Amino acid sequence: MGDQLPITFQEYIKLPELGIDVSNISFNTLTLQSDKFICIREKTGAKEQVCIVDLEDTSKTFRRPITADSAIMNPENKIIALKAGRNLQVFNLEMKAKVKSCTMTDDVQFWRWITPFDIALVTETSVLHWSIEGTSSPVKQFDRHANLNGTQIIGYTTNAKMNWMALIGISAPQGRIVGSMQLYNKDRGASQPIEAHAAEFSEIRLEGAAQPTQVFAFASRGANGSKMHVVEIDHVEGNPVFQKRSVEMMFPAEAVNDFPVSMQAGPKYEVVYMVTKFGFIHVYDLETGACIFTNRISGDTVFVTARHENGIIAVNRKGQVLSVCVNEDTVIPYILQNTGNVELAFRMASRANLPGADQLYVQRFQQLMGQNQFNEAAKMAANSPRGMLRTENTINQLKHLQSAPGQLSPILQYFATILEKGELNRHESIELARPVLASNRKALLEKWLKEDKLECSEELGDIVHPHDATLALSVYLRANVPAKVVLCFAQSGQFDKIVLYCKKVGFTPEWVQLLVQIARVDGDKACDFALSLVKEDPPLITADQVVGVFSSQNLVQQTTRFLLDALKDNRESDAQLQTKLLELNLLNAPQVADAILGNGMFSHFDRAYIAQLAEKAGLYQRALELYDNLDDIKRVAVHTEVLDGEWLIGYFGNLSVGDSLAVLRQMLEHNRAQNMQVVVQAATKYSDLLGAQNIIEIFEDLQCNEGLYYYLGAVVNVTEDPAVVFKYIQAAVATGQIKEVERVVRDNNHYDAEKVKNYLKEAALPDQLPLIIVCDRYDYVHDLVLYLYSNGMAKYIEVYVQQVNPGRLPQVVGALLDVDCDESIVKSLISATPAQFSIADLVSEVEKRNRLKTLHRWLEAKASEGAQDTGLYNALAKIYIDSNYNPEKFLSSNKLYDPRVVGAYSEKRDPNLAFLAYSQGECDDELLRLTSENGMFKQQARYLIKRRDLSLWSKALSGDDQHALNPSHRRQLVDQVVSYALPEAEDPEEVSVCVKAFMAANLPQELIELLERIILEPTPFSNNNNLQNLLILTAVKVEPTRVADYIGRLNNFDAPDVAEICINNGLHEEAFNIYKRFEVNADAIGVLIDHVGSLDRAYEYAERCDQPDVWSRLGRAQLDGLRIKDAIDSYVRADDASNFGDVIAVATRAGKFDDLVRFLLMARKKVREPVIESELLFAYAKTERLTDLEDMLHGPNIAQVQKVGDRCYDEGLFEAARLLFQSVSNWARLASTLVRLGDYQAAVDCGRK
Repeated sequence: MGDQLPITFQEYIKLPELGIDVSNISFNTLTLQSDKFICIREKTGAKEQVCIVDLEDTSKTFRRPITADSAIMNPENKIIALKAGRNLQVFNLEMKAKVKSCTMTDDVQFWRWITPFDIALVTETSVLHWSIEGTSSPVKQFDRHANLNGTQIIGYTTNAKMNWMALIGISAPQGRIVGSMQLYNKDRGASQPIEAHAAEFSEIRLEGAAQPTQVFAFASRGANGSKMHVVEIDHVEGNPVFQKRSVEMMFPAEAVNDFPVSMQAGPKYEVVYMVTKFGFIHVYDLETGACIFTNRISGDTVFVTARHENGIIAVNRKGQVLSVCVNEDTVIPYILQNTGNVELAFRMASRANLPGADQLYVQRFQQLMGQNQFNEAAKMAANSPRGMLRTENTINQLKHLQSAPGQLSPILQYFATILEKGELNRHESIELARPVLASNRKALLEKWLKEDKLECSEELGDIVHPHDATLALSVYLRANVPAKVVLCFAQSGQFDKIVLYCKKVGFTPEWVQLLVQIARVDGDKACDFALSLVKEDPPLITADQVVGVFSSQNLVQQTTRFLLDALKDNRESDAQLQTKLLELNLLNAPQVADAILGNGMFSHFDRAYIAQLAEKAGLYQRALELYDNLDDIKRVAVHTEVLDGEWLIGYFGNLSVGDSLAVLRQMLEHNRAQNMQVVVQAATKYSDLLGAQNIIEIFEDLQCNEGLYYYLGAVVNVTEDPAVVFKYIQAAVATGQIKEVERVVRDNNHYDAEKVKNYLKEAALPDQLPLIIVCDRYDYVHDLVLYLYSNGMAKYIEVYVQQVNPGRLPQVVGALLDVDCDESIVKSLISATPAQFSIADLVSEVEKRNRLKTLHRWLEAKASEGAQDTGLYNALAKIYIDSNYNPEKFLSSNKLYDPRVVGAYSEKRDPNLAFLAYSQGECDDELLRLTSENGMFKQQARYLIKRRDLSLWSKALSGDDQHALNPSHRRQLVDQVVSYALPEAEDPEEVSVCVKAFMAANLPQELIELLERIILEPTPFSNNNNLQNLLILTAVKVEPTRVADYIGRLNNFDAPDVAEICINNGLHEEAFNIYKRFEVNADAIGVLIDHVGSLDRAYEYAERCDQPDVWSRLGRAQLDGLRIKDAIDSYVRADDASNFGDVIAVATRAGKFDDLVRFLLMARKKVREPVIESELLFAYAKTERLTDLEDMLHGPNIAQVQKVGDRCYDEGLFEAARLLFQSVSNWARLASTLVRLGDYQAAVDCGRK
């Protein structure tokens, strides 16, 4: 195989050199799914593993301890599929994770990857596809055809759309290898059996076809010859019809038994490679079916292949990994020299762009031109391999030729052919652009540019530029002509893109000159461009250069905008430019300078110079912000008529204390009327900082009383300095602002009350209201009353209590009484004062001075007016008690006094009145203490019963933290309750609470006394069910000896419940008497049986009652006591068969069959049970009542006769057994019985039956 062979042959590796044993290299152990990996299952002794060879880098070969029947690697990724029996699993080796798994219902005979995401599975009956994505199970594609039965599946392939599938198997009938193929179309759901050994799907492009043509190639070697076929599938409408190709395959004489094992397509060259078992390679052209090359590439059997780029890769038995591909440099000369198929060489060179047919193309082009077939010549030139005829000479020949009418000119045909399949070269693009632009078809040019059909160049851009600068820019960009690109960006105003582009392509223009050009055209765009230049790192132009350019063009606004952006970082190095910016605007646009300074953007400019310019421009605020010298500040600050007052006030916060005071003084001296308001506001705001005394001093020095008043008025509400507040009060008094004095002394909390009180006394104001307010607030009421009364200003006392604070009336009255004021005046004052004072306080003040009766008539008058004040009625109660003015009526009927206050007042005067007050107010603790201390237990008992309060009862009977238990007191209380208080009660709730209280206090003896008093003696509660129950139950627990008496005397208690409690407490006779008295006979006899244990008394009681349930209860007890006859008698008298099972069992064990017959006869009437009738038959047999037995057998019955017969036979009761066996016609058992009876002849007769 010399250098001129049409193929490139290469040996990749030898697998044994990678440590792979040759015995593991076979069709069953080695798989090749693509040209990326080879997968080999290795077995050494008992050890099994999988070896994966990376064909791109064999040093990355690795092994994994995996046991499987088969392993196949994914064609693209490190994903392995494993088969073990019917279990399939897919693993990602890189991620070390399971991807998917499934269990098949049939054995998988063959499998392979058909895409990176799909595996084909071939079972004995069908073909399935299994996607490794999602969670779906394998999906059946089609059933296997019968022609594949008994074959070994060696291949499966599909087309790209996966709607055509081919399954291939081989068999060896009569020693010949036969290939069988099933071709299946999914769209039609149809299969076609074909004899073939190998097959492949591919596509070709026919001349004149708009779309590729899908073809199917297959090869077979049969008894009648060897052929390779190519047929079209899925014909596309509009494409030429592909004629089926069938060509003979040539096999050497030494390869008699050789046959195709695999086919792989080479799409680029439109060929198919076929490999045979004996290692021969066949290369066929798919369009013509012509054989291009045949030769042997391996001396050993090739058993597996896969596609390799546009060739084929294969593995032989010795482990050689081989590849074959078309040799692009030699294939065309080889075809011309060895096959003479010029058309094949021409077509293959054209479609695959191969060398070797250049002279042929030139000759044919000239031939066509000579034959005036210009359009055909143009097409051929356009399709020439490697563009050999796409030259300037060809274009010049074609562009001067004329076209036939109705046809494209040859040059346009040339361009159209190239554009259809590819792109134009540089010269072609220029030549096409000229006529297109000349015909004003610029859109076509744009379309071709977008589709990359044109090769861009500077010349092409120059041609396009006059017609469309934007389109030319696109051309220049594609052609990489930086100077022209920058010029186009500038001309189109896309300045922001210039820097980006230059940086991208590494182009450096003359930036200053470019900026000058742009500034002349558009100042704003120039500004944007300049900013982009200076923002680069490093800057492409300096800010000074930009300012110079803009200044030369008198672009003040653009200079300002540029510098604002360029200087925004406020760098110290830009101090000169900052000054320049401010100077420029202070001279030309002061309002702009004002805004710049107001934003505080810059801090490194010449402050003194800019401050002077600002002052000259009338920007006094900015000048003040910049000046540091006090004289400058004082000179400018006085212009308050043009300065913003709020700002100016804030400005003082930046000055020192001394400077601030100096400026404030200067402002007042310069123009007091104009500046006073600002001075007051500034002094107010910074009062704490400047010091109130310093500010007051300025106002006083300049005799600015009005300013002082306003200043102090502003700070008095926020200051906590008593001296400042006092100063303000003095100022307000001095200026006649009495109302303001009133407000301050009323609302302010930070003045010295004593000092202000004394000052106001000395000031002798015409209105004493401020003094009244101070004394009222700080409780100088006594001093105030003495001052006013002694100075003859009694009317202000009236003003005080009637208008200022009526609530102070009690203190005022007390003070007036202290100075021996006439009682009539005091009474008049009280009567005239609004009722907004505390009557209790008034009473207290008067009572302290032992003058309470002074208020008697006034209090009664207020009461008659409907007053609700508790203090008023407390006072009246005390007056009535002291004067003995029918106090009982008042205390009983009035609900408005405070019972605790009045009760406590009365205790030492009259305990009964105190009890009355406490009881009216339910003052429980006080009442218990009062009655206990004074021996008032009858009253206490009656109160407790009426209150119906368990917690109060608990305190009285058991004591608590406040009331220690005194047993003597409790005994007296109980006696009073039992003897008097409770018998008087008529409300059931009162009795109920009292009983509960005794129970809660755990006083059972006392409780019995109480209950006997209200139940056994005539009372409204004598017949109360709950109380009777309680009496008996209490006696059960405390006095059991009284229970019988209570049971005999009471008749409205809950008998069953009480009886049950008696039983539980061992009072069985009492329980029996209860049941007997209330005729609960079944329970009564139950007591005698279960608790007293006397069956004789129980029998006597049953005789007396003669009730079925009583007899049944007795019968059960007698049966348990084995008194069988008595039990059966009782059951019979009760007519009760419910316990038949126990009766039968006990009587049978005891042999009491005569008594049992009586019971069963009764039971048979009550219950239809087979066991009853069966036991009756057996009892007849045991008692030898054979006549009764025979009568029962002849009558209707449900007895288990056979079983009874067996029992009788076993018991030796042969006569009874005879009757029983005879009734059921059991001749065999009857014969045995007759033998036992000695009646042998009858036994023989039965045996015959």
